[in-house]
Amino acid sequence: MAQSLTEVTPKLLAQGLMALRTNCVMPRLVNRDYDNMAAQKGATIDVPIPSAVDVQSVTAGQNPASSTKTELNPTSVAIKLDNWYEASFYLSDKEIMDSISGIIPMQASEAISALADKVDKDILDQYKNMENIVGTVGQTPFSGTSPSPAVALEAGQVLSEKKAPKNNRRIVIDPEAEANALGLQAFQYASYAGSVEGIREGEINRKLGFDWHMDQNISKTTKTGTASGQSVRTVDTIGATRIRTKTSGAANVFVAGDFVNHTRGTNKYTYLITKASPVTGGYTLDVTPPLRVATVVNDYITIVEPVVNLAFHRDAIAFVTRPLEDEGNGLGNIIQSQVDPVSGLALRLEISREYKRTRFSYDVLYGVATVRPEFGVMILG
Repeated sequence: MAQSLTEVTPKLLAQGLMALRTNCVMPRLVNRDYDNMAAQKGATIDVPIPSAVDVQSVTAGQNPASSTKTELNPTSVAIKLDNWYEASFYLSDKEIMDSISGIIPMQASEAISALADKVDKDILDQYKNMENIVGTVGQTPFSGTSPSPAVALEAGQVLSEKKAPKNNRRIVIDPEAEANALGLQAFQYASYAGSVEGIREGEINRKLGFDWHMDQNISKTTKTGTASGQSVRTVDTIGATRIRTKTSGAANVFVAGDFVNHTRGTNKYTYLITKASPVTGGYTLDVTPPLRVATVVNDYITIVEPVVNLAFHRDAIAFVTRPLEDEGNGLGNIIQSQVDPVSGLALRLEISREYKRTRFSYDVLYGVATVRPEFGVMILG
C-alpha cells in the first residue's frame, strides 16, 4: 500500500491544485510581485509606497538656480507570512485499498475546497482597509426598476480621482450581482461590447475599464455591535472622519469593522467603522470614507449588514505564498509540495499513519495585506 500511495500522491497533489485554482478567485487578481521575497512562516515583507515629488520651475543660466530639494519619504506596508492552514481527512486501510482511485480524489477535492475558501475570504476581507464606498445597502448592484451599470462607472470614477492606473482594474461581484449585470444591454449587445462572446459564455470579461469576475465567497456581512436606536450627539462637518453618537457608551455597542447608515432627511449614507471608542454619553466612531454630508444632532445612526462587492486596482492588495518543506525528517511520512503554474499558489500534501488510519493533509502558507487602500472601492449591496 505504501508503494500505491507514493504513486498516487502526485495525482492527489495535482488534483488539489486544480481545485484550489478553480475555487480561489482573488489570488489571481491582486499584486503577487513579492512571492519570491517570502522565506518561511513569520517572515515579513515590506512593500514600499512611493512618496509625492514636488515640481519646480527651471531657469537656464550660467549657475544652477537655487531650489528646494525634494525630500523623499516613501512609506511601506508590512506583509507577514503568518497564515498557515491545513485541511485534512482520514481513511481506513480498507477504504484506501478498495477505493484508491475513487474516494481519495473526492475527499481531496472537498478538503481543498475548504482551504481555497479560507484563502479567498482572507483576501476579500481586505475590504475593511479600503477607503471608498459606492452602492446602496440592501440593493443588489445593477438591479432596481431601471437597472444600469452606473455603480460600476461610479467606482471607476473614484479610482480615477485617486489616480489609480487605468490598466489592471478589477471588479469582483457575488452571483446575484453577476446575474443582474449579465442582463444589462451594455454587457449583452455586441454594439455595446464589441463581441457576443461574453454573453455566449455567460461571462462579462472586460467591460467599462474593468476585468469582471464572480466570486461565490462574497457574502452578506455580519454585525458585531449591538447598537439600536442610536443618534448623533455632536455636529461634524462634511469631510470629517468621525461620527459622535449619544445614548450609550457601554462596551460593544459599536465595533470596528461594522457598517453604519447615517440618516439625513430621506437619504442614507453608509460608512465603515475603523475605530469605535466609548466616551461619556456615547461613542466616537472613526469612519471611512469621510463624511459626505454634515451630521446633525439627533440624526439616526444604524448598524447595517451589506454585501460587499469590490472594485480595485491590483496594487490595492498584495498576496504572497511560499512552498512548504518536503522533508519528512525520517518519520516515514510521504510529503510533497507543488506550485500551481497558473495561479502561483503553493500547496503541500502530507500522508501519514495515525492510530491505524491514514491521514491526508493539505496545507498552505501565505500572507495578505492592503497596500494602497485608496485604490479599493467597496460596492455595497
